[in-house]
Amino acid sequence: MDFSLENPFTNFHELFNDDDEDSTETILESLFLVESDHMPSKSYIKTLKDRDLDNSLRSRAVSSILQFSCKFDPFLSYLAVNYMDRYLSSQEMPQPKPWKLRLLAVSCFSLAAKMRQIEFSCTQFQADGGLIFDTQTIQRMECLILGALKWRMRSITPFTFLSFFISLFKLKDLTVQRALKTRASEVIFQAQIDIKLIEFKPSIIAASALLFASRELFPLQFHCFRKAISNCPYVNKENLLRCYNAMQDTSMDDEYESEIDLESRSYTPVNVLDCRVSSSESDKTNVTTTDTKATSSSSDSSTTSSKLSPERDTKRRKLSSYRNNHSIQLSQTQQY
Repeated sequence: MDFSLENPFTNFHELFNDDDEDSTETILESLFLVESDHMPSKSYIKTLKDRDLDNSLRSRAVSSILQFSCKFDPFLSYLAVNYMDRYLSSQEMPQPKPWKLRLLAVSCFSLAAKMRQIEFSCTQFQADGGLIFDTQTIQRMECLILGALKWRMRSITPFTFLSFFISLFKLKDLTVQRALKTRASEVIFQAQIDIKLIEFKPSIIAASALLFASRELFPLQFHCFRKAISNCPYVNKENLLRCYNAMQDTSMDDEYESEIDLESRSYTPVNVLDCRVSSSESDKTNVTTTDTKATSSSSDSSTTSSKLSPERDTKRRKLSSYRNNHSIQLSQTQQY
């Protein structure tokens, strides 16, 4: 049985189907209690914020992992980056030797693939023109990572908490639940790249991502969703607000396409990965992709903007239509 980021424990799928409330509460308490053990250290996060070089090196390693996993499950890359951040929390950033950082990225990807039971060859995902490490070298590095992580490889991530927080909304329409979960997942993938957001606990990131998604998809019901999450005893309201505001600041809704047309397009992890890759590439054309109202100073940028605007208009029409079609179902949800 492969490891799922949504189901970190072997019996986790029974969490929301268990009639025993005491058992369910115990599992929830355990998740919220140990989630900090699967995060980068505070000192590591502070170093990334204070030292541009370290932040740049991390970004380079994350890019390598994304490149390795471009043909695989995007949850694979998320797990690999989690391993990398946690490992670097107990080690110094290998600044003088970039090859060490690449070896770390390769080894974290390899461990994540093994946890997900995804078949691969060492040369297959290293065929990008960079250094190629042999199997023995990768395995030795894997042992170092396993030791640093204390063999805690079944990472608790924001995806673990999505179903729980969605259950607080008391939604009857499965399509609406799926829409929120899909959009929140996209936000979570993007949040891992931003160092401003990795300081928050996985549960806080999950809750904030759902609020971000609900405000974008169903703004009229946003107040009900926010109140439901804020009343959860496991949620720190101050940290929730800080994390949510940080997500707003990054303007992730303009970075890549939101998959809201669920009736004609089903959600797959590959779709999210495609969005993430296009997001990283959008930095090169930031003027034309982050602000539809901005006036370009060059004719090339104006041409690019005019090409992108019809696609963005289509996306917004879909969003408006989706909200209208589901306003009745959402109005019937439990009010808090």
